Amino acid sequence: MVRPFMLTGGRTRPAHDGLRLETPLRAAPAALSAPLRFEYHRVVELCRQPRSLADLSAALVAPVGVLRVIVGDLLTDGYLRIEQQPEVFSTDLIERIRDRIRAL
Repeated sequence: MVRPFMLTGGRTRPAHDGLRLETPLRAAPAALSAPLRFEYHRVVELCRQPRSLADLSAALVAPVGVLRVIVGDLLTDGYLRIEQQPEVFSTDLIERIRDRIRAL
């Protein structure tokens, strides 16, 4: 088991602020071949299809705060991008986010 602060280099604040749990993220095309550390590469792999911050947290079994820092770094470096957020969220999306948060 790796301590969360080891994954973020001891940082607790993300480089990119304003990420919500439902923020849809997608990997940039060149990101999969980039030389990234294991956790960062795994996030990029998962984001081949749009994934929310909550989805990533549940899939990696990592605290949301840690994912905020990692995703913030990837956004700053151009490896991830924020997809267009819908104006109104579907019931299915809200239920899926709720279920993923409960899984944590």
